[in-house]
Amino acid sequence: MNIYDVSKKAGVSIATVSRVLNGNPNVSEKTKDKVLSVMDELGYTPNVFARGLGLNTMHTIGILCSDSSDTFLANAVYYIEQALRKNGYESFLCCTGYELENKKKYLHLLLSKRVDAVILVGSHYLEANKSDNDYILSAAEKVPVMMINGYLNHPNIFCTLCDDYQAVYDAVIRLVSHGKKNFLFLYRSDSSSSRSKIKGFKDGMTAAGLPFSEDTVCLCSNDIIATKDFLLSLYKEGHIFDAILTAEDVLAVGAVKFAGASGIRIPEDLEIVGYNNSLLGICTEPELSTLDNHVETLSITTVNTLMRILKGADVPNKTTISNDFIARGTAY
Repeated sequence: MNIYDVSKKAGVSIATVSRVLNGNPNVSEKTKDKVLSVMDELGYTPNVFARGLGLNTMHTIGILCSDSSDTFLANAVYYIEQALRKNGYESFLCCTGYELENKKKYLHLLLSKRVDAVILVGSHYLEANKSDNDYILSAAEKVPVMMINGYLNHPNIFCTLCDDYQAVYDAVIRLVSHGKKNFLFLYRSDSSSSRSKIKGFKDGMTAAGLPFSEDTVCLCSNDIIATKDFLLSLYKEGHIFDAILTAEDVLAVGAVKFAGASGIRIPEDLEIVGYNNSLLGICTEPELSTLDNHVETLSITTVNTLMRILKGADVPNKTTISNDFIARGTAY
């Protein structure tokens, strides 16, 4: 028996149950009596380690990150931990990798540590098969679950994400306005973020009146040299492209190296757009034009939202942040 069961039975939000347990005055006597009655009926007694209710809180947040070597994820974890410390919370960090069973194992481990909430960093925690997300839904019955760059519509799950779809869609239209017609989109994994970006690419092509082919969407290794070699092989086979959009900056850097090896002028003959606005963007010549998904804002917004939840506030299930196009040397 947990707070989720109480809120469901009483027909109120988890935040409202939290307010009742905290003695928050911003709850009507009628609602308070209803919640207390349901607690009595269900035999619910708050655990002394109750999370997010102000009842002997452990002041510790669990963080799951799939790959700490990924620059976006590493930066997100850094900003999250900084923001948590400013709010008086410590954290447990688990790097899960990408296998579903490991994600489940480490989430269970964090819950066993009696954390106040869990933050899932990155879109890799949202599985394409809906039933594979049940372990997240189950965790949300125990503690608030925060998702960065993923979206699940479920009680006690709160999502902060950038509009990946619109960012890529707009980038396609932008490059088409420069006269570009032969596009490639490079991505490195089947994550929910990648799926949104691919849809934005496809719809942007269609809106621009350009033919879309599955051949224009290419899965690449997360490696600069491998991406360069992949594009060289396409080029030698006679494929023509004057615009490359990528789901990650690292792939865009590979595209810049391909152009250099092939004697292709950037941006005159080939425009290249990365994604994430990472430090890699200023390490190329010319410097990389990229889509900035504001990792710092995403991370701090997530922590600020969590602090409001733990204080019993009602917050939206989803917060969306717009991306910005950072024009440097590889695209106008």
